[in-house]
Amino acid sequence: MSGEPTRQGMLDTNILILRQWIDPAELPDEMAISAVTLAELSAGPHEVRRNDEQDMYDEHEERARRMETLQRAESEFDPVPFDAEAARVYGRVTAAVVAAGRKPRRRIADLMIAATAIAEGLPLFTTNPGDYADLGKLVQIVPVTRPPVPHEPKP
Repeated sequence: MSGEPTRQGMLDTNILILRQWIDPAELPDEMAISAVTLAELSAGPHEVRRNDEQDMYDEHEERARRMETLQRAESEFDPVPFDAEAARVYGRVTAAVVAAGRKPRRRIADLMIAATAIAEGLPLFTTNPGDYADLGKLVQIVPVTRPPVPHEPKP
């Protein structure tokens, strides 16, 4: 690597969720997202557990935060579709995961995002590089520092 920042890249869903706390210098100048990321963000507000089921967050505040993340993504990005080429690439991505002894079914959204990045010829930026550990031969994974997040409990 030349040490120069990457000009273009696909953002993993976790980047959009954490983006306001991520150092912009760690992100590409030209950012893209997959339609799969938009799907994950669209599902997010519906996955908030009620207050009587958990005590990690207030359900109303969390739902509002997730809606805001979705709305920002919708207004900022024109998502790259998971098209026929990405679907073909997905087969190679699944093969790489199976060859590494892991189960692709539990990681379908991550693998579809990776397939979209590969089909577009873009590196994939993520705060969870371990999610893509088996794909280094297929796509450039760019680790991004996971920032501390004010609304999350400390580990």
